[in-house]
Amino acid sequence: MVTDIEQIKKKIIYRSNYRGTKEMDKILGAFTKKYLDELDHNHLKELIDLLEIDDNNLYNFYNGLNTSIEFKDNKINYLFKNFKYK
Repeated sequence: MVTDIEQIKKKIIYRSNYRGTKEMDKILGAFTKKYLDELDHNHLKELIDLLEIDDNNLYNFYNGLNTSIEFKDNKINYLFKNFKYK
């Protein structure tokens, strides 16, 4: 089970750092680095769901702009929305 979690975390790290746009690479990379080791299995699933969303909608959600999709009310989306990239 631990190996499975470590594999999932590696995939999440890769996916968060290689998005397609530099802005989201930086924001999601820093977000993942900050929170990844604190997340349980269910929250890792929520993070994977977040990473499946296209960059434009993620960027708009992060910046409080209109999105073409509805974001679920969950811990990961809350943390991401309130994350301060430095």
